[in-house]
Amino acid sequence: MGKPNLPDNEITRFSVSLPGKLLCDLDQMVDEKGYDSRSEAIADMIRARLVEHHWTHSDHEEIAGTITLVFDHHHRGLQAELTDLQHDAGAHIVSTLHVHLDHDHCLEVIVTRGPAGPIKRLADRLIATHGVTHGALTVITTGKDLITTGKDLHS
Repeated sequence: MGKPNLPDNEITRFSVSLPGKLLCDLDQMVDEKGYDSRSEAIADMIRARLVEHHWTHSDHEEIAGTITLVFDHHHRGLQAELTDLQHDAGAHIVSTLHVHLDHDHCLEVIVTRGPAGPIKRLADRLIATHGVTHGALTVITTGKDLITTGKDLHS
């Protein structure tokens, strides 16, 4: 399927065929999330998948995101190792938040921004660090390359 030659801000209508149950589930989500139309909800879902597609297929795509870690703070040397890894990647770290979950466990949220490759590698290294019990990289676009439509879409 070729890419249509359309201006970025032009609204184009197209049809989608869905099984009845999927359409009912979509309508329920539209209502629960407060979208004005199916089109707005579908546009948001498409943008989310495109962001995911772009950063997973490019090491150079600029992304923003969070690396979330849960770890046992009693694990010997863990805090120093996590800090060293973050200092090594300082150019891509915007901020960190450290929360004490209970007597033994901490939650750390690391806000990142930069090329996808180095951020993915940092997340992998942090999550694989011995003593980290759970970790996840959540990626979002910086927004600069997104086409937004606001309230211009109608069902």
